[in-house]
Amino acid sequence: MTHSRIAGTGSYLPTKILSNKDLETMVDTTDEWIFTRTGIRERHIAAPDELTSDLATAAAKNAIESAGINVDEIDLIIVATTTPDKIFPSVATMVQKKIGASNCPAFDIQAVCSGFVYGISIASNFIKAGASKCVLVIGADTFSRITDYTDRSNCILWGDGAGAIILQASQEQGVISTHIHADGNFETMLHVPRKDNGTDTVMMEGSAVFRMAVNTLDQIVDETLAANNMQKSDIDWLVPHQANVRILQATAKKLDMSMDKVVVTVDKHGNTSAASIPLALDTAVRDGRIKRGEVLLMEAFGGGFTWGSALVRY
Repeated sequence: MTHSRIAGTGSYLPTKILSNKDLETMVDTTDEWIFTRTGIRERHIAAPDELTSDLATAAAKNAIESAGINVDEIDLIIVATTTPDKIFPSVATMVQKKIGASNCPAFDIQAVCSGFVYGISIASNFIKAGASKCVLVIGADTFSRITDYTDRSNCILWGDGAGAIILQASQEQGVISTHIHADGNFETMLHVPRKDNGTDTVMMEGSAVFRMAVNTLDQIVDETLAANNMQKSDIDWLVPHQANVRILQATAKKLDMSMDKVVVTVDKHGNTSAASIPLALDTAVRDGRIKRGEVLLMEAFGGGFTWGSALVRY
């Protein structure tokens, strides 16, 4: 059987930083209040002329360089995003143009914060089926564009960024398994409703979403371990969606895992939606924490609701 492995990682963060101190001048909040409840200190914000496809392209170029491949080896591009440049064409086709990839399939997927996990699942199955050999998978979002900066309850959460991987066909098993789910019955607990004035912004029932996320991620941990006949101790690193440090701590507790083995970037990045897992992965790969051969559990929960996991030997 043909497997898939991560050949390279890359990421990109916009230059502008919006700190908690900055937010104190915008809404009724404090640095202490934000950090205590979320673990966030700062987040990056895209420049007015910086598109989601620009962030995605920069991350893609870094991943391509990391993998040591030529652009023309890429035979599929998948971009997970909730904040495309425009209604159509897709961000993936814009990235294809900007990196100079030649005539390969390219499409976007929309699963909000779970989008990157969905992307890995799709890409690995394309490779298993023999339809692709080298897939560029990107998570990229500019959530600042759909954030109401007068809403103190959730404007503190969001940041912009992009992360990417090159997933290649391999005789060695890199992607061990993926597990993806959705339940549209909870649509209005976390969504962007259409407004007549065109200012479409995130609305969230924070406490309810937090409870759902913790419970659902507990279940996906059990599902992933059971599917692979593995023990908690077999996981070397947790690379989770970076929504709230308390959710990360709850998942680590479920795994009987020290927070030293959890990749935490939420303090510097905020919640970058589909970008958060590949951003965290690239950060830990480049600083030397994550090493080849180690087993990673990536898991996410997002609007929809959607949730999922990817178990990967790096």
